[in-house]
Order: sequence, then C-alpha cells, then structure tokens
Amino acid sequence: MSEPNLAQAPVKHWIVPFTATVFAMMTLQMSSLGFSPLLPDIQRDFGINYSQVGLFSGVYGLAAIAFSIPGGVLAKRFGERIVLWLGLLVVTLGLVLLSRSPNFAVALSARTIWIMGYRVAFVCVMTAIARIVPPHHRSIAMGILGAMSSLASVIGAPFGTSIGVAFGWRNGILAFAGMALLGAIVFWIFYRVPETIAQPSTKERAPAHSIDANAFSNPLVWSMVLLGLANMGGFSATFFVPSAVRTTFHLGPTVAAYLISASYVTAIFANLLCGYLADRLNRWGVVIAIMLLLIPASFAMMTPNLFVFRIATAVVISLGLCVTNQIFAIASEVMPGREIGPVMGIVSLGGGIFGYVGPQTLGILRDRTGSFTAGWCFVAIGALIALLVILILKRAAGKAQPSRMQILSGA
Repeated sequence: MSEPNLAQAPVKHWIVPFTATVFAMMTLQMSSLGFSPLLPDIQRDFGINYSQVGLFSGVYGLAAIAFSIPGGVLAKRFGERIVLWLGLLVVTLGLVLLSRSPNFAVALSARTIWIMGYRVAFVCVMTAIARIVPPHHRSIAMGILGAMSSLASVIGAPFGTSIGVAFGWRNGILAFAGMALLGAIVFWIFYRVPETIAQPSTKERAPAHSIDANAFSNPLVWSMVLLGLANMGGFSATFFVPSAVRTTFHLGPTVAAYLISASYVTAIFANLLCGYLADRLNRWGVVIAIMLLLIPASFAMMTPNLFVFRIATAVVISLGLCVTNQIFAIASEVMPGREIGPVMGIVSLGGGIFGYVGPQTLGILRDRTGSFTAGWCFVAIGALIALLVILILKRAAGKAQPSRMQILSGA
C-alpha cells in the first residue's frame, strides 16, 4: 500500500510541524509523568491511602479508556491541529484546578479533567506524526518523539519537585499548567500540514461512511489493544517508585525525582536506538527483543537492593516507553490516510486500560500485603503476557494480511 503524497514531502516541508508537535508532546509529558515525585506530598495533604493514590494515578487509564477512540474520531472529523490545541487548553485548566483543590474529591475531579485533555491531545500527537512523516522515517520519528518526551519527564520531575520543595506541591502543579499553556501557543502557531500531504491521494479516498466501519471492524487493529500490557509496568513504576523509595529504602522525594529522571535519560537514548533499528530491521523483531529485556527487569523490581532497584526502574520505564512508540509506528501502517485517527485511538485504548489496571492493582496489593513485592510480581507477569500477545499477533498479522507483511515488518 503506497502513500505517494506523503513519500514525496521533502524534509524541509514537514520538519517544522513535526518539531511543533514534539514540543507540544513535551509540555504534556512534563506534567503527566513529571508530577509523580509530588504524589507523597499530595497523599499527606489529603490524608489518602495507597489505594486512593492508585486511583488518583490510574485515572489516566480510565480517561484513556473513555477518550482514546473519541480522540481519534475527533482528529479525523475536525483535524488534529484544532483538537490537539484544545486538548492542551483542557490540560492547563485541569492542572490549575488541581493546584487549588481543597480536598481529595475536588483533586480527583481536577485530575480527571487534566487527563481527559491529555489523552485526546496524545492521540492527536500520534495522528499528526503518522500523517506528516513519510513511512520510511516513521519509526525514527516515533523514537525521537519518545526521546523528547522522556527528556520532558527528565526536566519535569526535578522542575516540579524543586518548586514543590520551595513553594509547596500546589505551586509545582501550577508551574506545569504554565508549560501546557506554552505548548498550546507554540503548536497553534507552527503546526501546518505541508501542502504536498494536505489532502489524501485519490487512491486513499473512500466514502465517509466506510472509513470508520473499516477502522473499527479490523480485527488486527482491535487485537493491538492488548499490547497496552507492554508498558503497564512503566506506568506503575513511574507513579509508585516515589512511595517505594520512601517506604522500602527510607529516602526522600528528591532521591525519587532523580531516580525517575535517570530512567527517562535512559529512555532518551533507548528510544532513538530502537527507532533507528526498527526503520532498518524488522519492527516486530525489535519489539520482541525489547520485551525479552523488559520481563527480567520487571521481576527485578522486587529486590531490596537499592542499586539493583535503580537499574530495574530505569529499564522498566525506558523500555516500556520504547515499546509503546514502536507499537504506534506499526499501527500507523495498518490503515494509512484518513483512517489513521481512529486507528491511533483504538491502539491508544490499550494503554488506557492497562494504565488504569496497573497502578490501581499495585496500590491495592500494597495496602493488602504491606509491601510492594506482590505488586511488582503482578507487573512482571503482565510483561510476560504482553510478550506472548506480541508473538501471537505477529503470527496472525502474517496470516491475515500477507500483502501488508512488508510494511508491518518495516522492510
């Protein structure tokens, strides 16, 4: 399946909107993952238990379940530019409300608003990258996106923590709101779809009523929802490492912030390397190799040794992000053209489901058992299941769509 208009777009035509999209994603990620070192302070302020911390964190997954597919449909209906911009504004509103919340109920509502905007914006980011970047650069583009998102988390964790330590966690959250607003402004000014790809080619056009039907009836697309298991450990670790550092190793939020930052520094280089390899080798093979490394690292999270815990955390978080970005790169080739928004929404749904299941289950297990051991074991089993799902889907993709096998493998 060819994409002639996209393939003919010179780099200079898509590099500016690509950069604007990456910057918008960075402002989203600064708060989405960078706020986690502030969680212990939020927990103390509202007097909540670990199950409630899991719910507060896991709202990400609930919002993703509810808004991933609508985000993709909205991107197709109104365009990814306007929807992503509005999503950033909603993120800003949610963060401002959270910074002013008088109790946990209001804080949870504000968190929900924040993550609603984030999830719609996230789907539009993936749609924008898939739309403007030529197929032969798409894995490295997703790798760059993942690397810069990781850099945003590296900056965001100490950024929010330093402000939180000096002025309180509420002002740390407010600073994140300012960054989201800046992202909205920059994206609105600089994101323009190159004229060479502004309209789908004649070969890609289809009646409006058939586009959604094709996307939502494709079993390969729906089966990729299960690949959300691959990064369940990364989500869970990001939100619960600060609590584990405090209760297991008796260290403070600054140590947790730098531990998380180190994980995202690792993710910067890992994303670039994986993207480079995936564009030149077999994309499925790269994803399988990542999972083979991720499984033992997930089991290693149970260690009482701080050094081993640091290494395991870095591997679980960084490789979880790598595998997520490469899954989106694969998904972008399943149904190109106007189909890409709904496809990204469906695949994003998997991240939402397991982004909720992971932190919520980890919090419940911590309350029930008094330690994080059972929770990390749950995460490791999830990674093992994800590998099995990947192997099954690779085989199914080859049988169900042999004509697309070259595209899916990145050959």
